[in-house]
Amino acid sequence: MPENEVIRVGKRGTIVIPAALRRAYNLKEGTLLAAEMREEGILLYPVVVLPVESYTPRRKAEFLLNNAVTPEDYDWAVKEVRELGLDPEKIPHERPERR
Repeated sequence: MPENEVIRVGKRGTIVIPAALRRAYNLKEGTLLAAEMREEGILLYPVVVLPVESYTPRRKAEFLLNNAVTPEDYDWAVKEVRELGLDPEKIPHERPERR
């Protein structure tokens, strides 16, 4: 495979990546690429896009309260939950043991 290949920019800026390069880099139909401006030109590289989860205030409160491991953590979590406008007593969770 040659190190450099010439490709033509088509209508609407489309380009066709030569088959040898697609095979070498396992680029299939639907593969997402990032285009990065570099001093020497444009760098294309494959990227992975992960879904972003969005949590409700109630779900955040569950995380805060259930992840408290010490009484001090729990007190802090209760304060944070109240700042979310929620009653910690109405959120299902387990309290850490006080010694």
